[in-house]
Amino acid sequence: MKAAPEAQKRLLDLAELDSVIDRLAHRRRTLPELAEIDERSKQYARLATQVIEAETEASDLAREQTKAESDVDAVRTRSDRDQKRLDSGAVTSPRDLASLQSEIVSLQKRQGDLEEIVLEIMERREAADTKATDLGTQRDEVAATVSAAEGRRDAALTEIDKEASEAQGRRSALAGDIPADLLALYEKLRAQYGVGAAMLRGGRCQGCKVALSIAEMNRIKAAPHDEVLRCDECRRILVRTAESGL
Repeated sequence: MKAAPEAQKRLLDLAELDSVIDRLAHRRRTLPELAEIDERSKQYARLATQVIEAETEASDLAREQTKAESDVDAVRTRSDRDQKRLDSGAVTSPRDLASLQSEIVSLQKRQGDLEEIVLEIMERREAADTKATDLGTQRDEVAATVSAAEGRRDAALTEIDKEASEAQGRRSALAGDIPADLLALYEKLRAQYGVGAAMLRGGRCQGCKVALSIAEMNRIKAAPHDEVLRCDECRRILVRTAESGL
Protein backbone atom coordinates (compact mmCIF):
# COMPACT_ATOMS: atom_id res chain seq x y z
CA MET A 1 0.00 0.00 0.00
CA LYS A 2 1.14 3.52 -0.83
CA ALA A 3 0.27 6.71 1.06
CA ALA A 4 1.87 10.14 1.31
CA PRO A 5 4.24 10.45 4.30
CA GLU A 6 2.13 13.30 5.73
CA ALA A 7 -0.97 11.09 5.56
CA GLN A 8 0.90 8.35 7.40
CA LYS A 9 2.04 10.82 10.10
CA ARG A 10 -1.58 11.82 10.62
CA LEU A 11 -2.16 8.24 11.76
CA LEU A 12 -0.03 9.02 14.83
CA ASP A 13 -2.31 11.92 15.73
CA LEU A 14 -5.29 9.65 15.15
CA ALA A 15 -3.75 6.97 17.39
CA GLU A 16 -3.19 9.56 20.12
CA LEU A 17 -6.83 10.67 19.92
CA ASP A 18 -7.97 7.05 20.01
CA SER A 19 -5.84 6.54 23.10
CA VAL A 20 -7.53 9.55 24.75
CA ILE A 21 -10.96 8.22 23.82
CA ASP A 22 -10.10 4.75 25.15
CA ARG A 23 -8.84 6.21 28.43
CA LEU A 24 -12.03 8.22 28.82
CA ALA A 25 -14.13 5.11 28.14
CA HIS A 26 -12.12 3.17 30.73
CA ARG A 27 -12.49 5.99 33.23
CA ARG A 28 -16.23 6.04 32.56
CA ARG A 29 -16.52 2.31 33.27
CA THR A 30 -14.37 2.39 36.40
CA LEU A 31 -15.57 5.49 38.23
CA PRO A 32 -15.20 4.82 41.98
CA GLU A 33 -18.72 6.18 42.44
CA LEU A 34 -20.11 3.24 40.44
CA ALA A 35 -18.71 0.69 42.88
CA GLU A 36 -19.83 2.83 45.82
CA ILE A 37 -23.35 3.14 44.45
CA ASP A 38 -23.54 -0.60 43.83
CA GLU A 39 -22.35 -1.48 47.34
CA ARG A 40 -24.48 1.15 49.05
CA SER A 41 -27.55 0.16 47.03
CA LYS A 42 -27.15 -3.43 48.20
CA GLN A 43 -26.79 -2.17 51.77
CA TYR A 44 -29.92 -0.06 51.35
CA ALA A 45 -31.87 -3.06 50.05
CA ARG A 46 -30.79 -5.15 53.04
CA LEU A 47 -31.76 -2.42 55.49
CA ALA A 48 -35.08 -1.83 53.74
CA THR A 49 -35.90 -5.53 54.13
CA GLN A 50 -34.88 -5.45 57.79
CA VAL A 51 -37.06 -2.37 58.39
CA ILE A 52 -40.07 -4.15 56.90
CA GLU A 53 -39.40 -7.20 59.06
CA ALA A 54 -39.06 -5.08 62.23
CA GLU A 55 -42.18 -3.07 61.40
CA THR A 56 -44.11 -6.27 60.73
CA GLU A 57 -42.97 -7.69 64.06
CA ALA A 58 -44.02 -4.48 65.84
CA SER A 59 -47.40 -4.55 64.09
CA ASP A 60 -47.97 -8.19 65.06
CA LEU A 61 -47.06 -7.39 68.66
CA ALA A 62 -49.45 -4.42 68.65
CA ARG A 63 -52.29 -6.74 67.66
CA GLU A 64 -51.16 -9.27 70.25
CA GLN A 65 -51.08 -6.55 72.91
CA THR A 66 -54.57 -5.38 71.97
CA LYS A 67 -55.91 -8.92 72.32
CA ALA A 68 -54.14 -9.47 75.66
CA GLU A 69 -55.48 -6.15 77.01
CA SER A 70 -58.95 -7.18 75.86
CA ASP A 71 -58.56 -10.44 77.77
CA VAL A 72 -57.52 -8.49 80.87
CA ASP A 73 -60.55 -6.22 80.55
CA ALA A 74 -62.86 -9.22 80.18
CA VAL A 75 -61.47 -10.90 83.31
CA ARG A 76 -61.51 -7.63 85.26
CA THR A 77 -65.13 -7.01 84.28
CA ARG A 78 -66.15 -10.48 85.39
CA SER A 79 -64.18 -10.15 88.66
CA ASP A 80 -65.77 -6.75 89.40
CA ARG A 81 -69.20 -8.16 88.70
CA ASP A 82 -68.63 -11.07 91.09
CA GLN A 83 -67.20 -8.75 93.73
CA LYS A 84 -70.27 -6.53 93.56
CA ARG A 85 -72.50 -9.58 93.84
CA LEU A 86 -70.53 -10.71 96.87
CA ASP A 87 -70.66 -7.25 98.47
CA SER A 88 -74.39 -6.90 97.83
CA GLY A 89 -75.23 -9.69 100.29
CA ALA A 90 -77.50 -11.30 97.73
CA VAL A 91 -75.65 -14.59 98.12
CA THR A 92 -76.43 -16.13 101.50
CA SER A 93 -75.74 -19.81 101.00
CA PRO A 94 -72.36 -20.71 102.55
CA ARG A 95 -71.65 -23.05 99.67
CA ASP A 96 -72.46 -20.40 97.08
CA LEU A 97 -70.43 -17.81 99.00
CA ALA A 98 -67.41 -20.10 99.09
CA SER A 99 -67.77 -20.82 95.39
CA LEU A 100 -68.07 -17.11 94.53
CA GLN A 101 -65.08 -16.16 96.67
CA SER A 102 -63.03 -18.95 95.08
CA GLU A 103 -63.97 -17.70 91.62
CA ILE A 104 -63.00 -14.13 92.53
CA VAL A 105 -59.60 -15.32 93.74
CA SER A 106 -59.15 -17.36 90.57
CA LEU A 107 -60.14 -14.39 88.39
CA GLN A 108 -57.76 -12.07 90.21
CA LYS A 109 -54.92 -14.53 89.66
CA ARG A 110 -55.90 -14.85 86.02
CA GLN A 111 -55.98 -11.07 85.71
CA GLY A 112 -52.53 -10.83 87.26
CA ASP A 113 -51.15 -13.44 84.87
CA LEU A 114 -52.68 -11.66 81.87
CA GLU A 115 -51.30 -8.30 83.00
CA GLU A 116 -47.83 -9.88 83.16
CA ILE A 117 -48.34 -11.11 79.62
CA VAL A 118 -49.38 -7.58 78.53
CA LEU A 119 -46.24 -6.09 80.11
CA GLU A 120 -44.04 -8.69 78.40
CA ILE A 121 -45.67 -7.97 75.06
CA MET A 122 -45.29 -4.23 75.60
CA GLU A 123 -41.56 -4.66 76.25
CA ARG A 124 -41.14 -6.76 73.12
CA ARG A 125 -43.16 -4.24 71.11
CA GLU A 126 -41.07 -1.34 72.40
CA ALA A 127 -37.90 -3.20 71.43
CA ALA A 128 -39.33 -3.92 67.97
CA ASP A 129 -40.37 -0.27 67.54
CA THR A 130 -36.91 0.91 68.58
CA LYS A 131 -35.28 -1.56 66.21
CA ALA A 132 -37.50 -0.45 63.33
CA THR A 133 -36.72 3.20 64.06
CA ASP A 134 -32.96 2.58 64.26
CA LEU A 135 -32.95 0.54 61.07
CA GLY A 136 -35.05 3.20 59.35
CA THR A 137 -32.51 5.83 60.34
CA GLN A 138 -29.66 3.70 58.98
CA ARG A 139 -31.61 3.08 55.78
CA ASP A 140 -32.22 6.81 55.29
CA GLU A 141 -28.55 7.59 55.95
CA VAL A 142 -27.48 5.03 53.35
CA ALA A 143 -30.04 6.46 50.90
CA ALA A 144 -28.46 9.88 51.40
CA THR A 145 -24.98 8.49 50.64
CA VAL A 146 -26.33 6.80 47.50
CA SER A 147 -27.90 10.06 46.37
CA ALA A 148 -24.66 11.96 47.00
CA ALA A 149 -22.62 9.36 45.12
CA GLU A 150 -25.08 9.49 42.22
CA GLY A 151 -24.64 13.25 42.08
CA ARG A 152 -20.86 12.90 41.93
CA ARG A 153 -21.20 10.14 39.33
CA ASP A 154 -23.46 12.25 37.13
CA ALA A 155 -21.11 15.23 37.34
CA ALA A 156 -18.11 13.04 36.44
CA LEU A 157 -19.97 11.39 33.56
CA THR A 158 -21.00 14.78 32.21
CA GLU A 159 -17.38 15.93 32.19
CA ILE A 160 -16.12 12.67 30.68
CA ASP A 161 -18.79 12.68 27.97
CA LYS A 162 -17.95 16.29 27.14
CA GLU A 163 -14.25 15.44 26.75
CA ALA A 164 -15.07 12.31 24.75
CA SER A 165 -17.39 14.25 22.45
CA GLU A 166 -14.70 16.85 21.80
CA ALA A 167 -12.12 14.13 21.12
CA GLN A 168 -14.52 12.32 18.80
CA GLY A 169 -15.10 15.57 16.92
CA ARG A 170 -11.36 16.10 16.44
CA ARG A 171 -10.98 12.47 15.41
CA SER A 172 -13.70 12.71 12.77
CA ALA A 173 -12.09 15.82 11.29
CA LEU A 174 -8.66 14.19 11.28
CA ALA A 175 -9.91 10.89 9.82
CA GLY A 176 -11.46 12.84 6.95
CA ASP A 177 -7.98 13.89 5.86
CA ILE A 178 -6.62 10.34 5.71
CA PRO A 179 -6.97 8.25 2.51
CA ALA A 180 -9.79 5.73 2.79
CA ASP A 181 -7.67 2.63 2.16
CA LEU A 182 -5.05 3.70 4.73
CA LEU A 183 -7.75 4.54 7.27
CA ALA A 184 -9.44 1.18 6.68
CA LEU A 185 -6.17 -0.66 7.33
CA TYR A 186 -5.59 1.40 10.47
CA GLU A 187 -9.08 0.64 11.78
CA LYS A 188 -8.66 -3.07 11.08
CA LEU A 189 -5.35 -3.21 12.94
CA ARG A 190 -6.70 -1.12 15.78
CA ALA A 191 -9.58 -3.58 16.20
CA GLN A 192 -7.09 -6.45 16.29
CA TYR A 193 -4.29 -4.99 18.42
CA GLY A 194 -5.81 -2.01 20.22
CA VAL A 195 -3.42 0.39 18.49
CA GLY A 196 -3.35 0.65 14.69
CA ALA A 197 -0.19 2.67 14.11
CA ALA A 198 3.02 3.43 15.96
CA MET A 199 6.02 5.67 15.44
CA LEU A 200 9.45 4.30 14.56
CA ARG A 201 11.69 6.17 17.00
CA GLY A 202 15.40 5.59 17.34
CA GLY A 203 15.17 2.24 15.58
CA ARG A 204 12.45 0.99 17.98
CA CYS A 205 8.74 0.42 17.31
CA GLN A 206 6.80 2.48 19.84
CA GLY A 207 3.87 0.07 19.61
CA CYS A 208 5.57 -3.08 20.88
CA LYS A 209 8.78 -1.35 22.13
CA VAL A 210 10.91 -3.88 20.20
CA ALA A 211 14.18 -2.66 18.65
CA LEU A 212 14.41 -3.44 14.95
CA SER A 213 17.32 -5.47 13.60
CA ILE A 214 19.97 -3.90 11.42
CA ALA A 215 18.60 -5.80 8.43
CA GLU A 216 15.08 -4.52 9.10
CA MET A 217 16.31 -0.96 9.50
CA ASN A 218 18.20 -1.25 6.20
CA ARG A 219 15.04 -2.53 4.52
CA ILE A 220 13.09 0.44 5.86
CA LYS A 221 15.78 2.89 4.74
CA ALA A 222 15.56 1.48 1.24
CA ALA A 223 11.76 1.60 1.12
CA PRO A 224 10.08 4.47 -0.78
CA HIS A 225 8.83 7.29 1.45
CA ASP A 226 5.22 6.66 0.45
CA GLU A 227 5.28 2.93 1.18
CA VAL A 228 3.15 1.89 4.17
CA LEU A 229 5.34 -0.24 6.38
CA ARG A 230 4.39 -2.75 9.07
CA CYS A 231 6.26 -3.77 12.19
CA ASP A 232 7.37 -7.40 11.83
CA GLU A 233 6.84 -7.96 15.56
CA CYS A 234 3.42 -6.40 16.33
CA ARG A 235 2.11 -5.93 12.74
CA ARG A 236 1.04 -2.34 13.38
CA ILE A 237 1.58 0.36 10.76
CA LEU A 238 5.09 1.69 11.33
CA VAL A 239 5.25 5.44 10.72
CA ARG A 240 8.60 7.02 9.86
CA THR A 241 9.47 10.48 11.21
CA ALA A 242 12.57 12.59 11.75
CA GLU A 243 13.01 10.70 15.04
CA SER A 244 13.14 7.27 13.41
CA GLY A 245 16.94 7.09 13.30
CA LEU A 246 17.11 6.28 9.61
